[in-house]
Amino acid sequence: MAEPAVDYAAVFQALPGAVALVTPQLIFADANAEFLRLRGLTREQVVGSFMPEDRPDNDSAEPLLLRVLASLRQAVDTGERSTVALQRYDMEDDDQPGARRERYFNVTNVPVFGPDGRLTLLLQRLEDVTELIRAREVALTLQEAMLPAPQPVGRHPAAVRYRPAAEALNVAGDWYDLIDLPGDRIAVAVGDVVGHGLSAACVMGQLRSALTAASLVPEGPARALEVLGQYARTVDGAENTTVATAFVDWGSETITYSCAGHPPPVLVQPDGTVEFLDRATDPPLAARPQHGPRTQAVTAFREGAVLVLYTDGLIERRGEDIDTGLARLADSLARHQTHECEALADAVLTDLLPPGDATDDTALVIVRL
Repeated sequence: MAEPAVDYAAVFQALPGAVALVTPQLIFADANAEFLRLRGLTREQVVGSFMPEDRPDNDSAEPLLLRVLASLRQAVDTGERSTVALQRYDMEDDDQPGARRERYFNVTNVPVFGPDGRLTLLLQRLEDVTELIRAREVALTLQEAMLPAPQPVGRHPAAVRYRPAAEALNVAGDWYDLIDLPGDRIAVAVGDVVGHGLSAACVMGQLRSALTAASLVPEGPARALEVLGQYARTVDGAENTTVATAFVDWGSETITYSCAGHPPPVLVQPDGTVEFLDRATDPPLAARPQHGPRTQAVTAFREGAVLVLYTDGLIERRGEDIDTGLARLADSLARHQTHECEALADAVLTDLLPPGDATDDTALVIVRL
């Protein structure tokens, strides 16, 4: 049976996504209807034009143009797809002639090879992510409103940082908290809700508030996480949340800690010795079929030590073993541990977060003991 003939030109025009074909010399060879609609251009303005001539007439387009051109040339040189994420276009507003509005796109350039294996075209795809960006801004605003403002805890200096992923479309559910306890004691906690967006931010707010209340129970961090785990079973989206919490007691110079599937806190002694507090780790919240008790451990500290809690965005990288990230964190803390808390937090983020390329949100808490 003969294979049916396929009119690929018609398929190209009917694609619901916005795509264009560009030659290796960066000349537009074709563009489908959706591409022209999103760009607000006619076919005559696009086909046959060189890329730099095809841009909105405003200053803000220039950096975008350079990034898109660099991506196209990278695809030509390497023969591999190249993506320019979350790029802003100022476009004419269809509802208000003469007015312009900002829209955001992902731009992906994919090499197309001929039968002889030579690069013949580049397929450029525009993905309009404006609504996702606006939803992200709402979720981020909500999340930031629910996180405590940076301030000392009692008489003890502390620094907190929250960094949303540079190119993620949805804010994640990372959180931190510092809680005054009776006596010369505090509780420090960080957590990470599975999922992204507004729903994750809402779950984060519920769990953070619940843990604040549970931390006032005298039994300690393990009991606080037990109570939180029971509560998490009643909250949609709270399953598999990871949490680390540490109770600091200056009277006994001890830290009592417990982790629910979360990367371990770090204690840096005044002599630069780095210890990962990993002797009390249980599964994430509501991850076990049956609710059960959690473990906690105690370690001593000396005056001037530093306690650090963080979320996995600080240490995890795609294609890299987590131990590599933990070693990188230990090295940074050992080198900068004499800094004041604020300067230490900035130094750690500079050392560990890729500039402009973090793929996950990061929360960081540093307390000088």
